Formats: sequence, C-alpha cells, structure tokens
Amino acid sequence: MPFVIDNLRLRELASVVQANKPYFDEFVGVLRQQGYRDIFDFVSEPDETKARAVLTLLLTRQFAAPLFDGILRPYDSPTANWYFLAWLFRDAPAQRLGPMVAEQQGGSPLEKRVSLLNHIRQFVRPLFPERESWAWAALSEVMLARLEGSRRALKGTLFEALVRRLLKEVVSDAGLSLEIGDGEVRIHDETYDVQVMGREGNLLIPVKTRETMGGGHALLFTRDIDKSIRVAVENGYRCLPVVIAESWGGDLGSLASKEFVYIQANPNQVAVLEPRLREELRKFVPLLRSLA
Repeated sequence: MPFVIDNLRLRELASVVQANKPYFDEFVGVLRQQGYRDIFDFVSEPDETKARAVLTLLLTRQFAAPLFDGILRPYDSPTANWYFLAWLFRDAPAQRLGPMVAEQQGGSPLEKRVSLLNHIRQFVRPLFPERESWAWAALSEVMLARLEGSRRALKGTLFEALVRRLLKEVVSDAGLSLEIGDGEVRIHDETYDVQVMGREGNLLIPVKTRETMGGGHALLFTRDIDKSIRVAVENGYRCLPVVIAESWGGDLGSLASKEFVYIQANPNQVAVLEPRLREELRKFVPLLRSLA
C-alpha cells in the first residue's frame, strides 16, 4: 500500500483550530466590553484586583461559540474557558496547571484558578512584549500545538470506540451470546481497550495506532504489543491486538500470539479504515464462537 504523503493530521488540526476562531472572537469581544482594546491590553493590566475580576468573568461566562478539542468535539463551558485561558498564557491546563490548583490561595476552586491564572499572566506578559504575540495569528499556532498533544490520546479513544462498536456488529450478525465491555480493563500495568466476555472465556483487545513507525520505535512498538499479549495470557485471557499503522517495521512473526489484526494504513483515514476493520474482525468469528 502506498504511503500517504500529505500530512492528514495537520490538515485535521488546522481545521479544528479554524473552527475555534469564533470562540476567540467572542473572547476578545468580552474583553472590549470590559474596556480593553484587545488581549494584549488585558494581559498588560497593572491593577491586579481588576485583572482577577475579569478572569473570574471569563472563567464563568457561557460563551455562545464552542471551543473544540483535537477531534472536533466541543468542550463543556467551564472546561473550554479554563483551557483557553491556559493556552492563552502558553501553558498546559491539565498536565501542568491542574495539579497546582488545589495549592493556590482562595476559598473555592474558582478563586484558586483565578489566583493561578493571574500569577501566570503576570509571569508571561514580559516574555511576549509585542502586541502581535497576543493576536489570532500567534495564538492559533499555540492552539495547534496544544491540540496536537491531546489529539493522540483522543484519536486512540476514537479507535477504541470504533473497534467496540464493530465487534458488537460482528457478534450480533454471527448470533453469538457474548458481552462486549463498555470500558477498559487493566491488568497490572497493562491496559486493554476492549473486553469480550463469554461462558467459555474472555478476550482482551489492545488497540494500537501509529502514523509512522521506523527504526527503534518499531521495536518498542512491537515489544509493547508483545507484552500486552503475554500479560493477558499469563492471567488466563485470550488476546487479539488490533494494530493500525501506516509503516510498521516490526516482525509480525515474533509476536507471542498468531492472532492479531494488522491494517497497514494511516490512522487518520477513519472513514476508509472502518469497512476494512469490520472485514478483518469478521475473520475472527471462529475465535469469538469458541468463547460463547
């Protein structure tokens, strides 16, 4: 299969960022109602009491425009406002700032978030002294980077849901009495995205996706899959890895199980992959029947 030369991930992310422009415009509109010309003027606010009041307003406001995550799902309003303000100040709301909130001054979670954001506002402002650094052109690049980081996990979750849904179709079409779990299963330090449960045994399915694989990464990817299989088998489960990777240099024959789904394709092509994945899963009806 020929490689996809175009960076489909970048195209998707650029579309998401552009879809977030109305939220940015509304955000600026709120600041203008508070007497600021633009974001630069707000970030430069010398009156700490006023800045805290505006941050409180921004965190609690119900914006009409949605803010989307890396796979174009709208955040709920409180999350959207918190995330956008963190991105605005060039920070990571969940990974870095989240654990700090509880340690801030304030009697409520909102007051603690305001305190933290105001401190970061004051720290970041002199690092970006140009007005252009607070305009849409610059902030859209920040948003692109932040959404790219979260998108990998979200994309993985998307495929987990897809595999779960297609398995339910396959089991129903085959008339099998099996239950498909709705959540992940953790055994020691291994996580399995889908579980199939029957009277004669259970099947665990780790879903692994990669856009590109080569060199040492291919070896690590293969080891990761192999470990998932071994841990499942050692604890009395069957294991069926589902691997979607455009270029995987791993040795399929070296896996601890001969049962796996491997589709050589770019995982960004969800619409193209769905029918192929359905057909691959149908090949394992005999395995599924042995569990019923």
